[in-house]
Amino acid sequence: MKPRIALTAGLSVLDGRERVHLPVAYVEAVAAAGGTPMVIPPADAASAEEVLAAAHGLLVIGGDDLDPCLWGEPRNAQTSLIDPRRQRSDLAIVAAADASGMPVLGICLGIQEMAVHRGGRLIQHVPDEPSATLDHVGSGRPRAMHNVAIVAGSLLARILRTDAVVANSSHHQAVREPGRGMRVVARTSDGVIEGIEDPTPGRFFLGVQWHPEDLIDRPPHLALFEAVCLAAAVWRDGNQEG
Repeated sequence: MKPRIALTAGLSVLDGRERVHLPVAYVEAVAAAGGTPMVIPPADAASAEEVLAAAHGLLVIGGDDLDPCLWGEPRNAQTSLIDPRRQRSDLAIVAAADASGMPVLGICLGIQEMAVHRGGRLIQHVPDEPSATLDHVGSGRPRAMHNVAIVAGSLLARILRTDAVVANSSHHQAVREPGRGMRVVARTSDGVIEGIEDPTPGRFFLGVQWHPEDLIDRPPHLALFEAVCLAAAVWRDGNQEG
């Protein structure tokens, strides 16, 4: 049986009605990698964790910004907050997955939520950083592209099978401090963090700042989804049946 990968989701309003949404690219990436995608709607923590209990791995997707009160900073004028219900739900899901040892892959907002969950801090607006020289916001289409250097020997390097990758960019925030037990494993040439992971042997708790779901026609980016699906299958077989 294919491993079941839970995906977080956003909230939006269309025609006056609230809707749960996520870009289909995430779903397609999980399916292409051999997993069965299942969506976790933003909900109260107990309900979210109940849905997570049916999964074998977690994909934390992109979205708007976390409330900087989480790490003790005032809100920057450029910060656009996600729905507080999603924030509560996402952080509860990440915490539950982390506590259980479930494989977790975070993308964009996802890497930021993983860092904050572990006690880390974020850059609220990358263009304000004196060292930032690249176009990280990449608001147009196609997205801006840049090189990312990967730390040799890291889980990320082993998955990508390279110490450098060309990645896309569409974010105005980034991880400043990765949090407890987390290691920075990827940066751009101007020093912005593009990858963090828990280096504990056998652990799959990995986040990337770029959007590999839009690059699955390129083997290194598809490999991220294949890796979390494989890790999820191993975790399932070692922890639960079905």
